[in-house]
Amino acid sequence: MYCIIMYNVMDGFDWDWANIEKNKIKHGVEPNECEEIFFERPLVTLKDIKHSQTERRYKALGITKKGRKLHVTFIIRKNKIRVISVRNQSRKERKLYEKSYQNK
Repeated sequence: MYCIIMYNVMDGFDWDWANIEKNKIKHGVEPNECEEIFFERPLVTLKDIKHSQTERRYKALGITKKGRKLHVTFIIRKNKIRVISVRNQSRKERKLYEKSYQNK
């Protein structure tokens, strides 16, 4: 399910040191590269209902300045984006991402 998040009222990012290391080691993504997708267009944001037990989680599908298509799982805490994980988009996610902006 698509959702709208007012990114322009966010106060930046809140990074957890362990998540930074995990994302660098496991997926080769640096925090600044991850953050880029929130400022580039198109950006597709979806609710992550399946994993929203204690806090509402979201998924963002976006593209970096260098053209890398990323999937970011995050929460919003105190008006900051707190990244839980970031990785390359799967084939299925790339199709969804590309379809979302081709229909506009």
